Amino acid sequence: MSRALPSAAVMAACMIAGGTARAADPGQTTVGGTGYFDVTSIDQKNNGVTTDASGVGLDVKRFYIAVDHQFDKTWAANVTTDFNYVSADSETQLFIKKAYVESKFSDAFRLRIGSDNVPLVPFVEGLYGNRYIENVLVEHLSLESSADWGVHTYGGFGGGHVHYAVSAITGAGYKNPTRTQKMDLDSRIDFEPIDGLTLALFYRTGHRGLDKESVNPIHSADRSEFLAAYVKKKFRIGVEYFTADNWNQVTSPLTDKADGYSVWATFNLKDNLSLFARYDDANPSKDLAPTLKNTYYNLGVALHPVQRVDVAFVYKQDKVDNGTYKTTNATLTNGTHDEFGVWIQVSY
Repeated sequence: MSRALPSAAVMAACMIAGGTARAADPGQTTVGGTGYFDVTSIDQKNNGVTTDASGVGLDVKRFYIAVDHQFDKTWAANVTTDFNYVSADSETQLFIKKAYVESKFSDAFRLRIGSDNVPLVPFVEGLYGNRYIENVLVEHLSLESSADWGVHTYGGFGGGHVHYAVSAITGAGYKNPTRTQKMDLDSRIDFEPIDGLTLALFYRTGHRGLDKESVNPIHSADRSEFLAAYVKKKFRIGVEYFTADNWNQVTSPLTDKADGYSVWATFNLKDNLSLFARYDDANPSKDLAPTLKNTYYNLGVALHPVQRVDVAFVYKQDKVDNGTYKTTNATLTNGTHDEFGVWIQVSY
């Protein structure tokens, strides 16, 4: 949501809790949900030619329904379904995003087994605040899924100023619960030196679910990211920078690198009105296609007519120069994806 959280420490605690309303009492079950909707006009061009994706339409990008049950003070379980409909697709999809059993041994160590949030994406979303408008940097570039199957650990210490998340995951994302020879390692450590300021380091390494008996991985896919964000009641400001090695070259003898950054800000003019903007710049293939570039930006105004409802009027552009690349908006070849309209987030 576009509203600022009281502090980054509270945000981190919410991300560790999985973003769902945790049942307070043993035996209690809670149900919640979040939906992303948009009605927009798209002008998409590849090599200067307008594509069939252009036009006016309605998308329901995501609709999560989360069921959380607290067995006792230690044990809990969660199932979160994910639904999406995109007007350019031929069918609607309903699938499981998260399904895990949790054991909370202490504030410093919580264990989850199953499909759960990865350490990076939902954490950054909590600081960014505008996920319903656009995925965060590495997910926008198709360099990460927001959840995966595996063993996930979380914890906090230092009086709530330091948190960590470490996951051993299959590496193929929550839509593909595959079995691999080795699991990927995904991790985060974040620090809040002063109220509202969050510094975080992320690191992932592995074979992205491609390490099979019949497949011989040649390279590990490695990705590092640094984030600095300052979140207060009146504003959010953040910057991200990532580097990746061989993300799409795990089974190829060729090597490649990628890097990029994102800068974003939201300013709350009133309790029910905010302005926001974001700019991304990425080099998706520095060795194999050194001139290939993706840039993205958005800007808009968001209204919050009632609690848990956000309505944003947004213009955004996704652009690919000197080649072909697929982002979460489109596969573009020397092209642009310009979109203007209304984005809505509803949660309960």
